[in-house]
Amino acid sequence: MSETKRILLADDHAILRSGLRLLIEGQPGLEVVGEAGDGQEALEKARTLKPDLILLDLNMPGLDGLAALPQIREQSPDSRVLILTMHDDVSYLQQALNAGASGYVLKRAVDSELLLAIETVLRGETYVHSAMTQKLLQKMTSEQSAAKDAPDPWDTLSERERDVLRLVALGNTNQEIADELFLSVKTVETYRARGMEKLGLQTRAQLVKSALKRGLLD
Repeated sequence: MSETKRILLADDHAILRSGLRLLIEGQPGLEVVGEAGDGQEALEKARTLKPDLILLDLNMPGLDGLAALPQIREQSPDSRVLILTMHDDVSYLQQALNAGASGYVLKRAVDSELLLAIETVLRGETYVHSAMTQKLLQKMTSEQSAAKDAPDPWDTLSERERDVLRLVALGNTNQEIADELFLSVKTVETYRARGMEKLGLQTRAQLVKSALKRGLLD
């Protein structure tokens, strides 16, 4: 890093901020340009200082880090955000990354890892604490396995419900469906409503998309 990179520290513990400042400013090419004790202050200073990097805690009074993060990204889009937190729950990691964070480091990380994370994020890359990466991979694998094993909702339909919904997806009216299947209109409406509920669908457009995916409209 040839030019000095400007860093904003956002954490509600003043002693921790002091330690971070000493650590960061002991490195060539890094400068702490501001500190914030809560999310609202972090948002305001990000807007005015436009730092290269914001070291952001998740748990802060008032506006917390997760709530402040998307607003910070909007107000200072060129600032990279590195989360420094005590939370080793992978759900926090996912929320932070989805909200625009470029990195996630646990507070228990040794100084060298934090500096590596800062350097990585300032290069435009993403850094995630190694233990969190493993947890994230395990969760993704578990979710994919669960999705693979989950039953197709179309298989929960009765034959009549499936017939009715297929004809609905093809654009038939309730009366036309009743005539074709030799049912009353009221019975068709019952099959239609019950089938849509089982599929978790609200509109005909959603039904058409689901039926096409299942190959029922070929």
